[in-house]
Amino acid sequence: MVPDATPRSYYGLPVISQPVWKSRDIAGYFFLGGLAGASSTLALGAQLTGRPGLARSSRLAAAGAIGLSAAALVHDLGRPERFYNMLRVFKPTSPMSVGSWLLAAYGPMAVTAAGTAATGLRPGLGTAASAGAALLGPAVASYTGVLVSDTAVPAWHEGHRHMPYLFASSAASAAGGLGLVAAPRRDNGPARRMGVAGAAGELALFRIMRQSMGRAGRAYTEGRAHRWTRRAETLTLAGLVGAAVGARRSRVAAALSGSALLAGSACTRWAVFEAGLQSARDPDDTVIPQRERLRRRPGPDG
Repeated sequence: MVPDATPRSYYGLPVISQPVWKSRDIAGYFFLGGLAGASSTLALGAQLTGRPGLARSSRLAAAGAIGLSAAALVHDLGRPERFYNMLRVFKPTSPMSVGSWLLAAYGPMAVTAAGTAATGLRPGLGTAASAGAALLGPAVASYTGVLVSDTAVPAWHEGHRHMPYLFASSAASAAGGLGLVAAPRRDNGPARRMGVAGAAGELALFRIMRQSMGRAGRAYTEGRAHRWTRRAETLTLAGLVGAAVGARRSRVAAALSGSALLAGSACTRWAVFEAGLQSARDPDDTVIPQRERLRRRPGPDG
């Protein structure tokens, strides 16, 4: 009897279409959007606890980051009107649609909050805008993790249980890092705590996610994705230690550890992006996890 065929690929060709997103645009969009959302939350916390230096720098960082993030997205789309067309409908079940509306609502509030912080005009309006941006900040920081998980790309989809939390933690690490770089040392307590907590979560979740992905996690151990992963872990760990130990006592240590946290967060997004591209090219990464899921599925008799 001829045994059942168990093909591992489609004639050695990729089973799914490889994403056409450009690394600089979309990985940068992930990183900058996360930095913006978490910075808005940090800015409101700093304002409520009487730390004007940190509140001002975080508001300015949020506005700058969301502006660059939007520019990267529009550059990848090709024409600005394509972003406008994404706002013509609202689909609660589509991460892309929800994300587009989040950006449209969050961006003006972040820019208004930064404008009032820079000029000193209309402080009441600035407080209201800062509160609104802080309210939407966590969603802005994490929705891109939902977005990439909701695809057929193995190295993204198989991490759907952890990816949004990883992106949120990485965003907190980046915002804390920027606060350490930009704010006076007397004001940097919230940034230091956010950076340490975010970095610890980022390191733990990144490792847990890769280990839980089975075959698809192999993409993070090879090629460019592996190199970005190693850089991310090294820089984030260095930033975490520096922020926890030296940032309270030394302005130089605060700036160095903050820079490491920022760079580590960026490397995490590039690692995730490159792993997705690599796994999309490998038919085994698509076929084998599907067969494993079918094998674990209960039969008609339970």
